[in-house]
Amino acid sequence: MENEIKVKSLHKALEILNCFVGKDSLGVTEISERFGLCKSNVHNILYTFRQMGYLEQNEATGKYRLGMQIFVLCKGLSDSFPIARIALPYMQELSDRAGERVYLGIPCGWEVFYLDSTYPYQSPNLIRRVLGMKTPMHCTGLGKAILSNMPEEQRNQFLETQKLTAFTDATITGKEELRRELKSTRLRGYAIDHMEHEFGIKCIALPIFDKDRNIYASMSVSGLASHFTEEKMREWAAWGREYVEKIENYL
Repeated sequence: MENEIKVKSLHKALEILNCFVGKDSLGVTEISERFGLCKSNVHNILYTFRQMGYLEQNEATGKYRLGMQIFVLCKGLSDSFPIARIALPYMQELSDRAGERVYLGIPCGWEVFYLDSTYPYQSPNLIRRVLGMKTPMHCTGLGKAILSNMPEEQRNQFLETQKLTAFTDATITGKEELRRELKSTRLRGYAIDHMEHEFGIKCIALPIFDKDRNIYASMSVSGLASHFTEEKMREWAAWGREYVEKIENYL
């Protein structure tokens, strides 16, 4: 079968590595209980990942956390997408101009995969590394910009199959309401995240199309909700379009 796992030991080892996503640290006992494996097997897997740099171990607690080699892999993935190299200087210009963070994302299944981010040079406190992070499409500006410009068949498939999980009180969880929101987004030309994924954070996001006018990625301006007045959002969307057009010329 096409989806059959060929190397089950490798599959299990990668499952263990994946369980560190979103966790500060984990110990052998926690992992062995989670997967129903004996501690010696878990220890050997973790030790191997540590030796290869994918995990680091706290000598005081004995617990493990993700290592720098994971970042190397993520950076390699980001660099393998031409849009990441193309968009970065334009993202930085937009970030400096707006005084806010700017994010770049691409579709990954029914989620958004964050390829890169920039922050205004005059505001280093806004640094937020998101490389490799994934978020749902229905409640993020990046996601709604992509989803609203997908072919209708794909959009309907999303609405029919995906659960619209609430992250804040503002998250859209009704499918007909989301359908209307996506139509408005498409007509407006940019998406708005009204604190739907993180309380206190708003963003506007623009779709990025390839040379055949298929949706390829999206770029957002994100920051504190208090900064996002109607006037500012329209202004930033207009600036964003300038840079998106430049990015699309290279795709």
